[in-house]
Amino acid sequence: MDFYGTIGPACAQPAILQHMVEAGMTGIRMNLSHGPLAAHTDWLAMIRAAGIRQLLIDLQGPELRIGTLAEPVALVEGSSVRLGADGVPCPAALIQAAAPGQQLLLDDGKLLVQVTQALPEALVCTVVRGGTLQSRKSIAAPGLAVPSPTLTEEDLQNLKIAKQCGVTGVMLPFVRGKADILALRHALEEAGAADIRIFAKIENMTGVRALPEFIHLVDEVVIARGDLGNAMPLWELPRCQKQLSAACRAAGVPFMVVTQMLDSMCTRAVPTRAEVSDIYNAVLDGAASVMLTGETAAGQYPMQAMEYLVRTAQTALA
Repeated sequence: MDFYGTIGPACAQPAILQHMVEAGMTGIRMNLSHGPLAAHTDWLAMIRAAGIRQLLIDLQGPELRIGTLAEPVALVEGSSVRLGADGVPCPAALIQAAAPGQQLLLDDGKLLVQVTQALPEALVCTVVRGGTLQSRKSIAAPGLAVPSPTLTEEDLQNLKIAKQCGVTGVMLPFVRGKADILALRHALEEAGAADIRIFAKIENMTGVRALPEFIHLVDEVVIARGDLGNAMPLWELPRCQKQLSAACRAAGVPFMVVTQMLDSMCTRAVPTRAEVSDIYNAVLDGAASVMLTGETAAGQYPMQAMEYLVRTAQTALA
């Protein structure tokens, strides 16, 4: 079984990475939504020095994100916020597609706004669930199809140098069907990196429904519960996870479970009982790998979080 962390400011130190490896970490993810592969030569050197053999890059793909902010924006419940020109930067395709009444979930659903006015270059929204909005956070638009390419120009540049950087796997967000996987496969072949493994992230209902058409074209399916949990009432997410797990088992295709596995450990040294039960059950369901994201990238206890992840999973395997 594989155990992945995510590299970020909290763990990008040689000693910390080494401790995470000693705790049982077998691979690490680099989220390229926050910067290109070429800008992380220091992280790549640390990963190699720590003896981490598996490096996954998480592409931007057809994912929607807030742009770069000069400083965090406080969204107050009941207030108005402008997305687009003269406001919070967001993809132009979203502005063109959204209509009044559309709900937008920001930062994995921590914040919620509703479109009240659609202008040619901006969306005027009312804040339904407030909080602090940071740069490059995710946007989910439930029920809305937003046209976007499988791979961005930045993705293609990252793929060109992936092999020389030691990348062993590519995670494609928001897979919508067979065409997305074939596009990524073609780009890898063009880059001379056909041996790099493909990890298909299931993050919306389009991906859930399309899974049978592409499941045999990928090396591993990723049940990415962050945005997937925005695509349905949250109480339905466990059932969806179980159904996806069963489909992967039936097809003989490995799958990964990810997102908020030890979320409380971003600020606490010990996880909740529910979190360790979640890991245990994911392993019993047949997960080939489990991954930590914010817990190791930005949390206060990256080493301890990896230890709890590995030990809990190993207990389930015993």
